[in-house]
Amino acid sequence: MTDLGSRPVDDEVSARRVVAAAMADAARAWLDGLDEAQRRKAQGAAPADDATDDERRRWFYTPTDHGGLTLHEQRPRQQRGAMRLVASGLSTAGYVTVATTMGLENVLDAHEGFVTIFDRERGRDPGMYYLSVFGTPGDTGAWAWRFGGHHVSLNNLVVDGVLVSTTPCFMGADPASSPLLGGAVNRPLGRVEDLGRELMRSLDPDTAARALLRATAPSDFVTANRTRINHGDRVIPLAGIWRDARFPDDVEQGKLQALSDAIDAAAAYEEADHEAVQYTLDPRGVAGGDLDAGQRETLRLLLSTYFDRVPAGVSPMARVDDAALDGIHFAWAGPTEPGAPHYYRLQGPGLLIEWDNTQRGANHAHSVWRDPSNDFGLDVLARHRARHH
Repeated sequence: MTDLGSRPVDDEVSARRVVAAAMADAARAWLDGLDEAQRRKAQGAAPADDATDDERRRWFYTPTDHGGLTLHEQRPRQQRGAMRLVASGLSTAGYVTVATTMGLENVLDAHEGFVTIFDRERGRDPGMYYLSVFGTPGDTGAWAWRFGGHHVSLNNLVVDGVLVSTTPCFMGADPASSPLLGGAVNRPLGRVEDLGRELMRSLDPDTAARALLRATAPSDFVTANRTRINHGDRVIPLAGIWRDARFPDDVEQGKLQALSDAIDAAAAYEEADHEAVQYTLDPRGVAGGDLDAGQRETLRLLLSTYFDRVPAGVSPMARVDDAALDGIHFAWAGPTEPGAPHYYRLQGPGLLIEWDNTQRGANHAHSVWRDPSNDFGLDVLARHRARHH
């Protein structure tokens, strides 16, 4: 079956070299513009397939310390250089989505009454997005960069001048839907949600029954921020998806734990529920080969809302042929009515996609594209080390 993993195939290598070169230029320019203290925070150890690479493989989607240099710690010109590097790894639509998500921190802060703190001066903060470069950007050896903050996590690895991994790639939105003037609505991930629901609602009753994991949705997407995905992985409570085990301030830690508990209580998942939606090596749900032509086209469009986050020459969309669609399984949990908490999963060779919109009255969305066999380029790094050492 067609592998839709993030590692390049032969037809993509030239395009991935072009993107990698643009990344290297932007990364060098950004690092050169930092002072010594900033650079110590901004630059980490070169990627490797051993414990020296552990920090690069840590990723988050909560408003915690993602590691690296925040936008707050940079002058405007440095911030522009940082965002140039971010843009180098994204399509135009992907960059707009990330920039919009960052701006939503102000909207969320207002929604909560400008009171959220967590373990920082301001809990909802568009300046608390972190950029790190690992190793020395160039066209030989391995280097990487990571950008993340609340509801954004971008992870890119370059080996010998070729962009070899772009996953995990996470984008979220909170609020997922918010009003604009004239009755318009701001939904940064609207199509990511709607196409999944459209596919589920198009299935006949027997096929829908095979696709349905559970009548209610989990509290979050299942594999969370694990570095490696394993058979049997289950939802991690919100309080467990932070860099540190707990906040220094007991009051703020109590607020986070109460929020985490309330989210879990709203989902009301018990053992049988977790077992039904847990990650399994054998895909659950309905295979693309069992869908009709219209449903397969919807599946193709849904995949594009994940794969087209990266530049066109890097996107695996060119590999999404009929054989690839046959091997992708679609699964759903929760009702299909708009506004109801729901979850879906796409799984196939080299591919895991998860979506949920369950929290805050189903107005808080998460979406992630992963390559279980090559997230962070671990498989490529192992082969690279074997060739050169």
